[in-house]
Amino acid sequence: MSIIVNNLEKMNITKIKQAKNKYKLTVITAYDALFANLFSKSADMILVGDSLNMSFAGKKDTLSASLEQMIYHTNAVCNGAKDSFVITDMPFGTYINKDEALRNCAKIYQETNASAVKIEGGEDRADIIKHLTSNSIAVMGHIGLMPQYVRSEGGYKVRGKTLEDEEQLIRDAIAVEKAGAFAIVVEGVMSEVAKRITQAVNIPTIGIGAGNQTDGQVLVWSDMLGFFEEFKPKFVRHYLNGASLVKNAVEQYRIDVQTQNFPNKEEEY
Repeated sequence: MSIIVNNLEKMNITKIKQAKNKYKLTVITAYDALFANLFSKSADMILVGDSLNMSFAGKKDTLSASLEQMIYHTNAVCNGAKDSFVITDMPFGTYINKDEALRNCAKIYQETNASAVKIEGGEDRADIIKHLTSNSIAVMGHIGLMPQYVRSEGGYKVRGKTLEDEEQLIRDAIAVEKAGAFAIVVEGVMSEVAKRITQAVNIPTIGIGAGNQTDGQVLVWSDMLGFFEEFKPKFVRHYLNGASLVKNAVEQYRIDVQTQNFPNKEEEY
């Protein structure tokens, strides 16, 4: 049975793990202090996603996001949501081996108040995740459709369509859990397969395009609020017509300026 829980206290890894099989975790991305503050009272976790490279910087994929970008935006988010559990996406090329990963994750910890980092990859990255967790870095995993693999995979492809791939995804999830991750993002995976992945591990799974049988959900804020107009992925639900509302508001501002309706006498000194 689904229940609604409002968590007013600061989340931590223990509470996140305890949520499994009790209530669904809510995660949303944020890139700045303003929106992070708006999200902080409802989201269990805020992800500073490398998706900012697309929705914030206008790039075609996440691959050119830099460590410096992620640090800058993580600091902004932490400033706006001081009591939130904030996770920083480790950008492409910053965890190519264990030593490089530890050095860059330590930099995140030293220069921001991030609670954890997120790394894409399953069995192939388990040794890196283990090295990080063994050195006091909290890690959220990410399996299934992985945006940082978009060029090597030849595009964004839904995973779990074959028995072979399903078995690989389950092995990936188990390997990530054994390596010490506290949760796993499961992206772009057939819903029944995502359900089996969730049942195969003892840590929470956070779905995106993976059905509602995971232990929680994550959405990119600009998708969820209807600000991104180029396309709408199948798994996205618009909770606000953000783009239309902003455009209408700015157009009204323009009209008010030209007709001298703004500022009026009450808005003058």
